[in-house]
Amino acid sequence: ALSEMLAWASAQIHCQFHASENRVALPPSDGSKHDVQAENETVFVPNRGERGQCILSTPPKILFCDLRLDPGESKSYSYCETLPIDGPPSFRGQSVKYVYKLTIGCQRVNSPIKLLRVPFRVLVLHGLKDYQFPQDEAVAPSNPFLEEEEGLKKDSRLADLATELLMVATSRRSLHLYNISNTRGKVGTFCIFKTVYKIGEDVIGTFNFSEGDIPCLQFSVSLQTEESIQEEFQRRRGQPVSFSTHARHQEACLHTAQSSFSLPIPLSSTPGFTTNIVSLKWRLHFEFVTSGESAGTCLVRGSQSEAITWTGVEQIEVDTFSWDLPIKVLPTNPILASYVSQFSSTNSITI
Repeated sequence: ALSEMLAWASAQIHCQFHASENRVALPPSDGSKHDVQAENETVFVPNRGERGQCILSTPPKILFCDLRLDPGESKSYSYCETLPIDGPPSFRGQSVKYVYKLTIGCQRVNSPIKLLRVPFRVLVLHGLKDYQFPQDEAVAPSNPFLEEEEGLKKDSRLADLATELLMVATSRRSLHLYNISNTRGKVGTFCIFKTVYKIGEDVIGTFNFSEGDIPCLQFSVSLQTEESIQEEFQRRRGQPVSFSTHARHQEACLHTAQSSFSLPIPLSSTPGFTTNIVSLKWRLHFEFVTSGESAGTCLVRGSQSEAITWTGVEQIEVDTFSWDLPIKVLPTNPILASYVSQFSSTNSITI
């Protein structure tokens, strides 16, 4: 039972970028880095041994140096860091990935370095970088019951501002009407009250088929993301865009005057964003199946008895067509998004 001597411990946050070699053509990275941690090398490289490129990192901070612990003794340290406001959000797509990690490095005397990587999720709200705070501090909102330092006060105001911008952008409602028609005539009308949402909200829309000339037999609505690589980084010219479906609603609507749908935006999804390599957009993808005949010929009389039974025809000519409606999806409060976190809140490292 002897006291232990720890040489040092440091912490750093970095964003690791990984791209699919079959879809993305990246320029060669500058410089060469070792992929293997040396046995007794006292160099803190948080992303050493990981795949991809480190596109963002915060300055490393030393937690302690020359720490001596007696048997049964423990020490605790706090770590605080501000993320760059112009970084990409956390994203795991089909072509690229942006992964944020907090790395803790610790070394015992005359022992190799041990690294602990804790992945976490980052949501990005565009528009905060260019915001100018009011010069008059007296009119700025503040909590009189809390004594805050100047830096913490500005950070809290920035968080309140982000929440306010999200509420203003996603609470605006205006009626959007779209006529659904094909080459043969009008099928119906689609109504939606807003096109800007937060992750976690429901996309609600209604259909009105009563005024249509062409009977609609079935419709489906899919909530999708469109992941496209910028032209200069495409592996092949004109390569197709990647689509991912997050929710889907399908309904048979023959002789239905009105119908509606509600598609939830998953809290685990990524809001729309654009970087110099990839762009992520959201859309509603509609598919309609219409009859090639009039509504009256879709049913036949089953019997000549007193009780009349109507049955559907066995075969019918149909036409299909699709339509895409772009929507905008913004982030939500990180506290709400953290409810779907797949990682435990406690992590340990063995030195």
